Amino acid sequence: MHETPILAVIGGSGLYEFDDLEDVKEIEIDTPFGQPSAPITLGYLMGKPVAFLARHGIGHTLSPSDVPYKANIFALKSLGVKRVVSVSACGSLREAYAPGHIIIPNQIFDFTHKRERSFFGKGLVAHVSVADPFCASLSNILEEAVKQTNAK
Repeated sequence: MHETPILAVIGGSGLYEFDDLEDVKEIEIDTPFGQPSAPITLGYLMGKPVAFLARHGIGHTLSPSDVPYKANIFALKSLGVKRVVSVSACGSLREAYAPGHIIIPNQIFDFTHKRERSFFGKGLVAHVSVADPFCASLSNILEEAVKQTNAK
């Protein structure tokens, strides 16, 4: 039996599976927003329960505009996930940040088109700030973890 994941990792281009997970189990979850991009993999990383989801689907078949973001987040939330790390290979707006560098953003520049950008609407109105879109606490934890490696 798998425990509630303490963290979910959403893999982007280049990260389609999480080989370091042990005692893995794949589950499929139906959501009010349809199916997630792929089955969710549950497992343990260094003894801690973690969930993994391939953003672009099995075989990298979904374009950024076709990724079912709402279904992905709803499915992870339904598992009890409270924190998500999303890995991306989208590039940078600065030459100093090269492919392979680890970047922990504090703001969003989203150039994805043709998709709804909110869980709200169609009878449910909410005013949600996006001034600080990332969890500062998780960002600090990630920064400390990166510093303990040889990653740039």
